[in-house]
Amino acid sequence: MKERIRKKTESVYEKLMNEEDARVCKAIDESACKVVPGNFFLTIISYFFNKLADSVANTKVIIPWIMESLSVPLFLISFLVPIRESGSLLPQLLIAAYVRKMPIRKYVWVSGAFLQAFSMIGIGIVAWNMTGLNAGIAIIALIIVFSLARGLSSVAAKDVLGKTIPKTRRGVLNGYSGSLAGLLIIGLGIYFLMVGEKPFSPQNFGIILFSAGAFWIIAGVVYSRIKEFEGETDGGGNAISVALKKISLLKTDKDFRNFVISRALFLCSVLSAPFFVILAQQQSVSNNYLLGLFILSGGLADFSSSIVWGKLSDKSSKNSMIIGATIASSLGFLVFFLDTFFENIFATIWLMPLIYFILTVGYQGIRIGRKTYLVDLAGGNKRTDYVAVSNTVIGFILLFTGFIGILSSIIGLNGIILLLAIVGLVGVFMATKLPDVTSD
Repeated sequence: MKERIRKKTESVYEKLMNEEDARVCKAIDESACKVVPGNFFLTIISYFFNKLADSVANTKVIIPWIMESLSVPLFLISFLVPIRESGSLLPQLLIAAYVRKMPIRKYVWVSGAFLQAFSMIGIGIVAWNMTGLNAGIAIIALIIVFSLARGLSSVAAKDVLGKTIPKTRRGVLNGYSGSLAGLLIIGLGIYFLMVGEKPFSPQNFGIILFSAGAFWIIAGVVYSRIKEFEGETDGGGNAISVALKKISLLKTDKDFRNFVISRALFLCSVLSAPFFVILAQQQSVSNNYLLGLFILSGGLADFSSSIVWGKLSDKSSKNSMIIGATIASSLGFLVFFLDTFFENIFATIWLMPLIYFILTVGYQGIRIGRKTYLVDLAGGNKRTDYVAVSNTVIGFILLFTGFIGILSSIIGLNGIILLLAIVGLVGVFMATKLPDVTSD
């Protein structure tokens, strides 16, 4: 039975990858090469449930709506995205020192998935039983745990991927998992459209978060089945001293330094998205429909573009980042122009979700491109260091970008969107200086 499943898996993998006689095994060991098909599909399935859970428990849309419905004070809601983003990135440089000591690292990812499940189920319980300030404090505490868990998974994910999946196959893997998850998120968006103007209670949101927790548990169980072979364990030591030493990579490694600068500038795409949503909310009187359209737009964007970006990233992850960032920055200029010269144009309920769809398509290009680029740029334990240093630096930057909302009283929402668009264009220029590493 197992032999039949193995042969079927290899057959499907070869058809998907257009491989016939010789399997492509760039940058992985010969022992890992023999089990690539099985690992490929196990990784896709686990990534699918991970992305699905992440989309269902969207901290940019779903969690803020839950907190608002629970009458949580606004100042607590404003901490949500900075904690979620920076909390998962900042500790990674310290975590990586311990991960380097582990010859098998998939269980770090699994632990992160289970902790994310615990956090979201906890927020679901809060939605059922608490309101006001107490609910807000409980949710923020659980988001901190959630963010740290994401950090665990992030440190391990790229290293395991680099050990088990060959070059020219990593981008398409991310693409397939993103598209499959996007397909189900489309269904969630349609559900909100069907709800329409009907009240959507906190208990309903609680059930959604219970589902997200179940998805993370499934993701962790599937990921634990990946056949990972022992890797390098040198470089382990005192976490703080190792962390400080690895920061020097930014000074000594030019290509890595330029990548981190480009990635930081590309934050414009993810930072501008909430301002797009706020701009639409300010001019809309149909919140449930608007929420449904935004969720639907995000799901459609993931489903329709992820595989395309994945295949492009396997050919040139650098170009994937550049094209995606160009799309995102161009939309910033477009939104600024429309809002400046056409009063209340975004009262047209479908217009901003359409723009958000295109923005999400661009963001997918940046996200899949940068993940593939970083894995291909590094090798061995260097990959873990690259991921940890890069994510820690981005985490610090995100803490400061949380204050960008203060500028709204000076330059307005459309001014912030314009500023972020300009930053994105600078990122595109920096990315053109990066070497193309995919085919190395």
